[in-house]
Amino acid sequence: MKNMHVRAILALLFLALIPPAMADQKDSRLDELFEQLKTAPNFEMAHVIELQIWHIWSKANTAGGGLLLRQGVQYMNEGDHEKALVNFNALVEIEPEFAEGWNKRATLHYLMDNYDGSVADIQRTLALEERHFGALSGLGLIYDSLDQKEAALKAFRAALEIYPNMEEIRRRAEELAEEIEGIPL
Repeated sequence: MKNMHVRAILALLFLALIPPAMADQKDSRLDELFEQLKTAPNFEMAHVIELQIWHIWSKANTAGGGLLLRQGVQYMNEGDHEKALVNFNALVEIEPEFAEGWNKRATLHYLMDNYDGSVADIQRTLALEERHFGALSGLGLIYDSLDQKEAALKAFRAALEIYPNMEEIRRRAEELAEEIEGIPL
């Protein structure tokens, strides 16, 4: 069974040689979408824009990368963290400039309680896409879990600068600000 999985990964790596689809964090549509996200008047409108951003971010530059991403997410959603990790490791190997590959692996590390691995992958995600509100929110959640309140608040505030309508993140940032600074956000 393990050999079959390794062969599947090798086949996917071969598919990675197919010419790029050209999307991801370098897509020219993102600048306008981020402007709209920042000024959206309510959560509903912001959420529509958010989904468009995620759609662009989730486009790997190769067919093999796209397949690794989809399979990794499927395994992660099914709770098969070992198989998901194999896929995400292969993805970041063949597409090291694809921010969402690093972000998905960061999410998986978080689910596996590997906070150091998650933080490292979040840092790589942010180096490739500094506006990645998902990675910033995740960073805040990690620091919050580790009771590093100042670091959590800093990450949440950075995420809210990009995406002000994240209600749960805003609520938690307000709670932290009151705890740390004695004043609401």
